[in-house]
Amino acid sequence: MSDNKDLLNEKSATSKLLGSIKKNGFTIFMGILIVTLFLSPDAKSWMLRQFMKTGIFNASLEEKKPDTIAETTADFEFKDQKGLVQNTSSLRGKVVFINFWASWCPPCRAEFPSIEKLYTKFKDHPKVFFLTINEDEDPAMAHAYLKDENSSIPFFKVTGNVPNVIYKGALPTTVVLDKKGNIRFHHEGFADYSSDKFMKQIEDMIKE
Repeated sequence: MSDNKDLLNEKSATSKLLGSIKKNGFTIFMGILIVTLFLSPDAKSWMLRQFMKTGIFNASLEEKKPDTIAETTADFEFKDQKGLVQNTSSLRGKVVFINFWASWCPPCRAEFPSIEKLYTKFKDHPKVFFLTINEDEDPAMAHAYLKDENSSIPFFKVTGNVPNVIYKGALPTTVVLDKKGNIRFHHEGFADYSSDKFMKQIEDMIKE
């Protein structure tokens, strides 16, 4: 008799649970979705990429106002994966696309495919240099991420202090220097760098 009563109670509890799930299914689904987006960098970056498709986040060199362009050079040292140290001053005569990023940063992940497209277009141009600065503590994490993304973009590490006018610690941060080393674009946060307009603006800078 006791076993039958326990069985009935178990069935009743199961029925109530299923009823609650059906009644609050949408709320439960949204809760799971929010937790997933909060915890998963891949999920966050996917969501941000959907926003980028709207065109609202297209980058433009016009974001840097003309009166703030002149005399804003700020050089710093960096090294490649072989340990070769260079200074941005050695890049005069080239348009320099600088991007500070980390593999654990969802906005960085979101914009990376657009940077890959930009890199693919200009990587062989002698007057363009891509200075992608990785901020992972362990370079192996950067290597693993780039491998997963099938990315051919090289990355660098800074070897000293970076002037605040270039980088204040926000990820991602993107800066474009003209051939004289002046800052022509500065943006904190993710953006789409693969638009035809932005690529045309880079081409125009090359011709200056």
